[in-house]
Amino acid sequence: MRPSYRPIPTHRERRSISTFRVLQALLIKEILLLRRNPMVPKIIVMMPLAVMLLMPLVASYDVKHVGVAVVDTDHTPLSRRIVADMSASQWLYIDTVTTSYPAALRSLEDGRADVILSLPRGLDHNPSLMDISSNGVNATKGSLGAQYVAQSAMLTLKRWQEEQGAGSVSTSNPQDISVISMYNPTQNFKFYMIPALMGVLLIVICGFLPSLNLVSEKETGTIEAMNVTPVGRMTFVMSKLIPFWVAGMVIMVICICISWAVYGLYPAGSLGAIFAGAMLFCLVMSGIGVAVANGSSTMMQSILVMYAMIMIFQLIGGLFTPVSSMPDWAQTLTYGVPTRYFIDIMRAVYLKGSTILDLRFEFLCLTAMAAATSLLAAITYRKQS
Repeated sequence: MRPSYRPIPTHRERRSISTFRVLQALLIKEILLLRRNPMVPKIIVMMPLAVMLLMPLVASYDVKHVGVAVVDTDHTPLSRRIVADMSASQWLYIDTVTTSYPAALRSLEDGRADVILSLPRGLDHNPSLMDISSNGVNATKGSLGAQYVAQSAMLTLKRWQEEQGAGSVSTSNPQDISVISMYNPTQNFKFYMIPALMGVLLIVICGFLPSLNLVSEKETGTIEAMNVTPVGRMTFVMSKLIPFWVAGMVIMVICICISWAVYGLYPAGSLGAIFAGAMLFCLVMSGIGVAVANGSSTMMQSILVMYAMIMIFQLIGGLFTPVSSMPDWAQTLTYGVPTRYFIDIMRAVYLKGSTILDLRFEFLCLTAMAAATSLLAAITYRKQS
């Protein structure tokens, strides 16, 4: 019986096997450290629960409960019906009905009312005499509230004229126009915000925490012991980042389940496109976090720099304000912000059912950014032997 001989591994094979074993040992060490740290597991689990359950309810641009102060000097059945119809609306409530405009203005100044509706005499003969004033301090609520009041009054006038046999109002009445909202038929602002909030969570978990983790190694001095070992710098950095990449994917699963179970929002597109975009975004944010940690000597420096970057990413990344509504110079700046591409991917896949091919520009930009930030993290981290 011939003895079996195993081929002698080459130097490259031995080196790759050794690197894999070292990485495996470092990953086990990082997992044990995370388990012993009582805060990190709680942040990874509790933060997505808090953000996904509270933020969609709080961070909403839906305008409701618009207070209306009515100046009624007409005192006709038509004026009383206009007020009654507004009282029955789910979007409006009547704060006060008076005959004095200064009294209604005081209600607006005190913040009890958002819109003033003036119903002068002769309203049934000339509806154009009706006047609407809105509170411009809160421009969003004031402008939308004025539109709600105008639409409610026009609908009441239309029904009144039809009942009186005076014909109907002009065919240009907004109530006669059929409006269909594509991709979000109910116009629920939560469906617009939820995909973007997932990006905020990935910024914190995959960008902020790895940066703090590396800086804490500097402050405690344990990184100096690692620097004098034969462990390669890329192996060391990967051992620090891989656990948070896995945590990012777990957070995505939690967010998808919460959005489906609580809000009834499920991706119209492929889950594979969502996780592919999330993985690229995790690579970008972790690369930025490592680069910031490499240039920081204390945890406070890392926190301040990362906090400033997170604020910039959220403000000009399209989280709250659409990129198309920004000035031209700000829109140009957003091309260098990774959150813009990830939020576009999430909203397109969730609401429109877009595929990776449809979003190839966003995926290519995220891929380029992931490669650039990873290279930056490797260059800035200098292992001292």
